[in-house]
Amino acid sequence: MERMYDVAALGEMLIDFTESGVSGQGNPLFEANPGGAPCNVLAMLQKLGRKTAFIGKVGNDGFGRMLRRTGLDAGIDMAALAEDERVHTTLAFVQTAPDGDRDFSFYRDPGADMMLEPGEVPARLIENAKIFHFGTLSLTSEPVRAATVKAVALARKAGAVISFDPNLRPPLWRDMYVAKAMIAWGLAQADVVKIADNELAFMTGQTDFDAGAAMLLEEYPNIRLLCVTAGADGSYAYAGGERVFVPAFRLGGTIETTGAGDTFCASVLHFVLENGLQGLTAKQLTEMLRFANAAAYLVTTKKGAIRSMPEREQVMALLEKNRV
Repeated sequence: MERMYDVAALGEMLIDFTESGVSGQGNPLFEANPGGAPCNVLAMLQKLGRKTAFIGKVGNDGFGRMLRRTGLDAGIDMAALAEDERVHTTLAFVQTAPDGDRDFSFYRDPGADMMLEPGEVPARLIENAKIFHFGTLSLTSEPVRAATVKAVALARKAGAVISFDPNLRPPLWRDMYVAKAMIAWGLAQADVVKIADNELAFMTGQTDFDAGAAMLLEEYPNIRLLCVTAGADGSYAYAGGERVFVPAFRLGGTIETTGAGDTFCASVLHFVLENGLQGLTAKQLTEMLRFANAAAYLVTTKKGAIRSMPEREQVMALLEKNRV
C-alpha cells in the first residue's frame, strides 16, 4: 500500500521562551520560539523533503494559533492538531548555561497538550504513515497517555515502523518510578530508539554506553536500531550486531542546544526511510551518524527549533568541508 505520509508524530507542541538578552532596565528578555520535540522532528524531516503529519493539542489562544501557523509554514500537515477551549497552550522557559546546556521551567499543570483524547487520534492518518514517532511527554498523564497508547496500537496494526525518543524531562513527572515505567513501555513498542546519555543511565544504571546499550537490546529485542547521543562528545549506533561511534562537530558558534536531539532523530528517520532496517552495515551507520551529528550541530548555532532547522544543502556542505 502506498502511504500518504513518511512520518506521523504525536505529542506536545508548545512555546519555548528562550533567553534573548537584557532589556534597557536590566531585565532578562525571552523570545517566543515554537517548539515541542515531536513537531521539531517533523520540521527537520520536511527540510529533508519528507511528507509529515502532526497529532496533538494546543489551546484556543494566541500561542496555539501561532503554533498552528508555524507548523503549516514548515509544511507539516496540521489537520490533526486539536484545540482545547479551556486549557491554555503549554509554555516552557528555557535558561541556557554557559556550556549550552538547558534548564527547563514548564507551565503545564495542566497544559493543552495533556488534554488530547483517544477519540481525537485519527486512525486513517496513522494508517497512512510509514513511520510513527512519539516520546514520553504524551505519557505523563491522562488523557493524552491513553491517546498515545491508542496511536501506537494503530501504528503497529498498520505495519508502520515505530520510533521512540524518551526525551525525559524530570520536572514534568510527579513520580520518577512512573517515568521509568513509561519509558520502559515506550522502549518495548519501538523499532527505532534515539536515547540520550542521561536517559540511558536512568534506565540501566550504566554510564558506559556500550554496556547500557547491550542491556537495552537484551531486554527489548524489538529494537532494531538504537542510537545513543552523548552531547558534545558524539553519538553511537547499534544495529544487527554492528556498533559505530562518530564524534560530534565541535566548530564553535553554539548558542543553545534546543532541538539538537530532535534534529538528530529526524536525520535518523530520514536514513531509515531511505535504507530500511535490514542488514545495515557499519559504513551505512557511520554515514547516518555523521549526517545526524552535522544537522544537530547546525541547529545549535541558532535559537529555537522549528524555525531553525538546517536545509539539507547546509548539512551536506558542512560534511563536505569536514570530510574525514
